This record gives sequence, C-alpha cells and structure tokens, in this order.
Amino acid sequence: MKQPGSSLSWRKVTESKLFFPIVALALILLFDLISNPGFFAIQSREGNLYGSLIDIFRNASTVMLLAIGMTLVIATGGVDLSVGAIMAIAASVAALMMNPYVMAKELPPNLMKLINDPQFTFQPLWVVLAVTLVVATICGLWNGLLVAYVKIQPMVATLILMIAGRGIAQLITNGVRIQIFYGPYAFIGQGWLVLPFSLYLVAVVYLVAWILTRKTAIGMFIESVGINSRSSFFSGIDEKKIKLLAYAFCGICAGIAGLVASSNIKTSDANNIGLTLELDAILAVVIGGTLLGAGGRFSLLASLVGAVVIQAVTTSMYALGVPAFALQAIKGVVVILVILLYSEQARSLIRGIAAQRET
Repeated sequence: MKQPGSSLSWRKVTESKLFFPIVALALILLFDLISNPGFFAIQSREGNLYGSLIDIFRNASTVMLLAIGMTLVIATGGVDLSVGAIMAIAASVAALMMNPYVMAKELPPNLMKLINDPQFTFQPLWVVLAVTLVVATICGLWNGLLVAYVKIQPMVATLILMIAGRGIAQLITNGVRIQIFYGPYAFIGQGWLVLPFSLYLVAVVYLVAWILTRKTAIGMFIESVGINSRSSFFSGIDEKKIKLLAYAFCGICAGIAGLVASSNIKTSDANNIGLTLELDAILAVVIGGTLLGAGGRFSLLASLVGAVVIQAVTTSMYALGVPAFALQAIKGVVVILVILLYSEQARSLIRGIAAQRET
C-alpha cells in the first residue's frame, strides 16, 4: 500500500503546469541525445559558453520574451496577434533613431564613412531604447483600449494592428532596410557574458513579471478576470484596467523582443522581423498550461519552458535535415499533441493513474 504522502506528491507533480512542458522538453532532448551523442557538449571560448544546448536557449529568447507578455494576456481571457508586428515597429523605430540619414535624398559628403563606424549613432543608446519601448507600450495600450473599453473581441482587435503594423513599420523607414552598425546596440542580440546577453534580458523581464504577478495582488486580479470578469467586477476589481495593463505589458515585451531580433540581424527588416512569432508565443503559453480563450491560472515559468520546447523542436528538425518550409507542419503536429495532453480524457487518465498509486 502506498503511503498517503507519496500519492499526494505524485498528484501534486502531475497537476503542476510545469509537468507536461518539462516532460515534452525532456523527450525532445533525449531524442537529440540519441540522434547526436555530442548534442550536450559545451565548449568554452574566451570565457563564453557555446554549444547546441546554448543555441536553443539563445534562439528561443525572442519567443520567451513574447511568451511572458502573452501569458498575462491569455490569462485574462484574451489573445494578442500583433506582437510580431510590434516587434517590426520597434525595430524600425530603433534603427531610424540610430541612422536617420538614410531617409535623406542627398547625403552629406563622407557621411557613409561615418555611418559605417561601429561607434556612430545619431541618438544615444538609452534614448533609442527608451523611445522604442514607449512606442511599443503605446501599441500595447492601443490593443488594450480596443479590448477593454471598446469591447472588441481580442482576436479581432489585435488583428487590426497585426495587419497594419508592418505597414506602419515600413512607413517609419520609408520602405528602406536600415542597416545597423552601432556596436553597443548589436551587443543586445549578439553579445555574450558567459551566456548570450539576450538570456539575461529574458531573466530580467521574467523577474519583473514574477514580482508584479506573484508579490502583488495583480496576479490574482488577472486570474480572476480570466475566470469570470463579471464576478470580478462585482468583487471590486476593475477588469478594464487589468486588461489594459496586461496588453501594455505584452507590448513592452514585444518591443524588447524587437530590439533583440533587430540587433541580432543588424537591420530593420519590417517584412520579416517577428513574422509568425505571435503563433509561436501563443503555442508556448498553451504548452505552459494557460488555457487559450478561458484564461485563469497561469505559470510564467511554464510558458518559458514551452518556448524552449518550440525552439528545441525547430533545432531538432534542422539537425535531421528537415527543410524550413516543413517546420510549420511539424509545429501543427505539436499543437495536436498539446491539445490531446490537455484534454479532459488525458487528465482523467492521469488522475486514474494517481488513484491507482493510492491503493
């Protein structure tokens, strides 16, 4: 006969939102280890760590940033389809502030030599970052106003900016891909401090979100609004402000992700930066156990693991020689598996296994 504490701990583990994402990640990494025995090899060069495992986390950093903001939005019962477009807007604003001369019809003599200098920027880095994040926050507030105050369905409200956002990004740069030569800005996406610098940004954003939602009442308000917004209203919670806060924070996360993406490729590519990443972010949150369309309880850490799962799948497929155009089909299979894992039938099966362990 099993001890009560043992069965209780097993049930607690399986009901945790981290259980399925960690199991999925472990299975993918096990597959990688079998197919490539040197997959977990870590090398140290000039004090920095390199390897396939490090690359997975580094390449997943943009989706991880998006997933943090998306978790709060989905927890309120909404969704944000515009985060990829906000990334493109953020990249265009940052690039234009560093190199506005590309918009001039006639460039001053010897200006190209100055622009190509890795220490040249028209605006200081802190101004570039501050203005870019303010613009991204405004985009998030726009979505929040449409959802919370105008009462437009979240999918429709954010679809507006998803469609118009890339056009706005093109207007900002006049359709020009602005090359970024400024070294300190490139460090955001390409820099290393033992680990990739972008991972430190993810850690900071996660810590801020965790403090905001777990050390204050905001997290409880978000879950309450997601479970039943009407009851939350009668309980004294201003659901409109909570939703507005969630979408604004999601916009900030998308802005930071846009900075990372543009600094990584050193250009403001409004057509491709953040393209389809909104779907990866939503999938990461769903893998993390936050119910799409229903809202309620959420786990920021589980969403981060979900983002790593998606990138691990992508890396594994590339390692096996799967062409890039087939990756969307693979992700579709992942979506199906996630839906099955979180279905009531799967949960009943797990509860049955837990009950058998009690006897």
